[in-house]
Amino acid sequence: MTQVDPTLPLGHVREGARGSAASPVWPGPVGGGLSGSIWEAWADPLGLFVDATREHGDYVRFRFGWLHYHLVSDPRGAHHVLVENAKNYVKSRNYAGLKLLLGQGLLTSEGDFWKRQRRLAQPAFHRQRLAGFAEAMVSCTNDQLARWERELVPGRPRFDLHAEMMRLTFRIVGRTLLSRDLDGEANAFGDALNVALKWTNDYVESVVKVPPWVPTPNNLAYGRAARTLESLVLGIVAERRAEGAGVRHDDLLGMLMEVKDEATGEMMSDRQLRDELITLVLAGHETTANSLSFTFDLLSRHPDVARKLRAEAERVLGDRDPTLADLAQMPYGKAVVEEALRLFPPAWVVERDAVEADEVAGLAIPKGTTVAVSPFVLHRHPGWWKNPEGFDPERFLSPDPNRPKLAYMPFGAGPRMCIGNAFAMMEMQLILPMIARRFSLELEPNAQVSLDPSVTLRPKAGVPMRLRPN
Repeated sequence: MTQVDPTLPLGHVREGARGSAASPVWPGPVGGGLSGSIWEAWADPLGLFVDATREHGDYVRFRFGWLHYHLVSDPRGAHHVLVENAKNYVKSRNYAGLKLLLGQGLLTSEGDFWKRQRRLAQPAFHRQRLAGFAEAMVSCTNDQLARWERELVPGRPRFDLHAEMMRLTFRIVGRTLLSRDLDGEANAFGDALNVALKWTNDYVESVVKVPPWVPTPNNLAYGRAARTLESLVLGIVAERRAEGAGVRHDDLLGMLMEVKDEATGEMMSDRQLRDELITLVLAGHETTANSLSFTFDLLSRHPDVARKLRAEAERVLGDRDPTLADLAQMPYGKAVVEEALRLFPPAWVVERDAVEADEVAGLAIPKGTTVAVSPFVLHRHPGWWKNPEGFDPERFLSPDPNRPKLAYMPFGAGPRMCIGNAFAMMEMQLILPMIARRFSLELEPNAQVSLDPSVTLRPKAGVPMRLRPN
């Protein structure tokens, strides 16, 4: 796991970088020969970003072959790129592989089409609509805990917590997004999603990109995975269409199928629904499972925090299930989630390409330049966080008033902030106390949970745990 030495000056700005005229010269590592830093980026992008920021400051340029890549690790610079001048930036070319999978979903679409889709989808994520999903989240979690009691308590076998969290969040997505229990389809869908995500990550990292229609073994596997995902989603949409307009479903798909564009009166087509549904399954399933897995890994290493979390859950809930109204009475549980998201943000890097030339902190950003903001780096910035590598939920109970807003951005920032952030927070805040109240999750002795900074930040080889009833 990448570590940061807090005694070294992570977070400085190169002398002279804030001059009156924009400088074309960004500081950064020289790299090796014609390849620049590309081998280091492939081997350990998190370590490369952290080390380069520590050595060169908050504004760093990398050279990856013939491409230049600019990392901004100053909250003010991040605000400029993602919020203040967001109209000048589009998703980077590195999203091309993801776009092949997600089509014109909210994560990958641009311009007026994205604005329309965001406007159509936004009402489905209002807090009053999300409140109705809490019951499904609690029900799915209870089912999982009952299965753990049957299968994982007797003999205390070793199990992969990440796989268990993927199964749970997939069921929740099925219930809340589609009003459908996908537990039986979880393996096929999950396997297809893993294959598709690995392919998109490899596609992004490839200097020479082989088009997906070329029949290589990897492309053929990706094609099968993409067809599996599409078949499931479009099949469910077709079932809904066949039911007719008189049948209503109080789920996210039902909401998306009902909304109309106020300007044109148009509704989402099947293709648009397909793109949004696969996007939402990815965003609402995989990222939440990753975050919960990292959270319980941290709790297993910090039993004092786990005890405080369990005590709060027992005091507020007793033996009953949590409701949405209970979350306000469990601030420590929320702080645990927020601190885990600080250390392991699912969206570990956000990339944009400049539409026109720009500048930030006195440094020139040429037209077409890729600019990246890494929450993983920002969240470990010793200028804004005391003991940045430590796991300390207390810091969120009394936040530092001098900390810039974008020093913490687990769901992104600006107009492209994740539309499902409230959904994800509600889900994690409900699941966490339910599990903590009934079980202690103990990491296998000497186990190392390594990081896989793929499309999302995930555990590389699972999280080996054993279960102990409380």
